[in-house]
Amino acid sequence: MSGLNLIPTEKIIERLRYENPWWVSRQMPETYSAMSKRLYFDLFYPFVVEKDVRRALVLMGPRRVGKTVMLFHSIQQLIEESVNPQQIFFVGIDNPIYIHLSLEDILSLCKKSLNLTNLNGCYVFFDEVQYLKDWERHLKVLVDSYPDTKFVVSGSSAAALKWHSTESGAGRFTDFMLPPLTFQEYIHLKKLNHLIYNGYIDYGDKSVPYCLTHDVRVLNKEFVNYLNFGGYPEVVLSEKIQSDMGRYVKNDIVDKVLLRDLPSLYGIKDVQELNRFFTYIAYNTGNEFSYERMAKDSGIQKDTLKKYLEYLEAAFLIKVLNKIDMNARRLKRVTSFKVYLTNPSLRTALFSPITETDSEMGNMVETAVLSQWMHREKLDLTYARWKEGRNEGEVDLVLVDSKKYKPVWSVEIKWSNRFFEKPQELKSLISFCKANGFQNALVTSIDQTGVKETDGLQFSFVPASVYSYNIGEITLKMKSTN
Repeated sequence: MSGLNLIPTEKIIERLRYENPWWVSRQMPETYSAMSKRLYFDLFYPFVVEKDVRRALVLMGPRRVGKTVMLFHSIQQLIEESVNPQQIFFVGIDNPIYIHLSLEDILSLCKKSLNLTNLNGCYVFFDEVQYLKDWERHLKVLVDSYPDTKFVVSGSSAAALKWHSTESGAGRFTDFMLPPLTFQEYIHLKKLNHLIYNGYIDYGDKSVPYCLTHDVRVLNKEFVNYLNFGGYPEVVLSEKIQSDMGRYVKNDIVDKVLLRDLPSLYGIKDVQELNRFFTYIAYNTGNEFSYERMAKDSGIQKDTLKKYLEYLEAAFLIKVLNKIDMNARRLKRVTSFKVYLTNPSLRTALFSPITETDSEMGNMVETAVLSQWMHREKLDLTYARWKEGRNEGEVDLVLVDSKKYKPVWSVEIKWSNRFFEKPQELKSLISFCKANGFQNALVTSIDQTGVKETDGLQFSFVPASVYSYNIGEITLKMKSTN
């Protein structure tokens, strides 16, 4: 065995047998088989069984979004598809018992505990792989040394995983990103699909297929619940955790990432300062910032701020949205930008749950809408803001065609029915549409659906909850057909 290991081999083998109960029982324990699968499972599993390409599969994502459960669901599926359970290994690398072992050492012990002569046709799952130093080097060696074995690893310290897997694993790793729960998945996990039906909305001169709801009041109630608790599968399914959300999410997600993962990766010295900065951003999710204002508010130097933003974005805690002007030009110097949490329920964890009449509701809805779009990695999403003499305005969300630098569509995210009654008050949106030759745009409401005409333009209104559901649903369909 490599390195210093004071734990007797028998004890480690005992642990491996405990982690792999299917070696004996030949089936997955009910704890996991009874859990609902995330909708992303159907996208992930084909990569697990893909044998034509010799690559390890790297499952990445923020903490607590269900990566380990996804690995167990994959094991369950393999067993159901008649793979020999004694050819499936699962190892939680975060257990200190493995601390001085390489991945190769652990594999040897798996072979030893089952008296296997080789690993041909085996599936090996390493969970929380970021706890092993130089894991990517070890993994690359395994992929090369065991051509007939499939390796699947997961890890939460996404910043490190992304960086290492691209640096060292060129051509050897396939990355799969598991984001926080979408609103569509939340509805699926809570078994509330009966609230949704396939219908159409009018957009411009087209009738577009769209998921609609039988009861917008009930869907909105679930949407507010999703804003508060919905990013994490365990929280959604446990009222006990919801009642102590602060401790659960803060200890497990915020503290581990801010106090442990990021500092160790990037050599951050002042951990408390990073923590304070993140809390400040979380409270102001959806607001526009400038480096000047941030430096003034937080007392942190500009260069350090830039680094912190970069780290927090790499760890999937925040998303920075850059702006364009009224004519969709990018600004040469980035002076101001918006910052969103990748998951609105992070804010609840740090502060307190919100209700649908709270003043923060607008920003939380915007954060939720943006967090649905984040599942589409390649979209160039921006917001528009301009000030030219007396003419100033803002549009919440604009998709830019990154090749032509032209806006494709714009959306105004509102948690209000007022503009359904008075569309002429959407002055910024009207100016933006006219400047860019748009005939129509989408506006969200609390519970109103329909088309309103003003100033020669057509605005399609849909409830914010319905819009959020559809972004998730369409994204999943697109990913399934790619």
